[in-house]
Amino acid sequence: MHKTISFRKAGLDDIGLVHTWMNEDHVHPFWHLNLPFPEFRTHFEKALSDGHQSLYLGMIDGIPMSYWEAYWVEGDVLQGTYPNHPYDQGVHLLIGDKRFLGKGLALPLLKEMVRFLFEESKTVKVMAEPDIRNEKMIHVFKTCGFIPLKPVQLPAKTGLLMSCDRREFERRWS
Repeated sequence: MHKTISFRKAGLDDIGLVHTWMNEDHVHPFWHLNLPFPEFRTHFEKALSDGHQSLYLGMIDGIPMSYWEAYWVEGDVLQGTYPNHPYDQGVHLLIGDKRFLGKGLALPLLKEMVRFLFEESKTVKVMAEPDIRNEKMIHVFKTCGFIPLKPVQLPAKTGLLMSCDRREFERRWS
């Protein structure tokens, strides 16, 4: 059965949905954003207005089911944790809608988002730093073409710094 993957920019109208996802048992241990709604609203509004990142909803057959943050490493907490380049991008993701868990969709979704990020011709690497305890997502990143570099201590977690090189990604998925 063929599924259509698409992304759209997230907006303030999506706050209720994203807040619900942040409170799911499979999400909050890794995102730490299971905040009361007023606090989450402040966080989400700040994220939406942050020019260094873009927020997206991932959809399967037009149904919003995942949340994505694409960001520039330059100016992020990752800057300086490895020899970064000005156009390196990073990505965060979660599958929020439980109906879509365990269906093998994380890899196809990640592939499409990485392909989208590489549409910026100056981007050579896409970085990720999944929670070091999140073995399922680390496996998905590796399968997509991300190489584990090292553990990194970040404000809310210990992440596994991972890098996906454009040439390797295109070789693997062209």
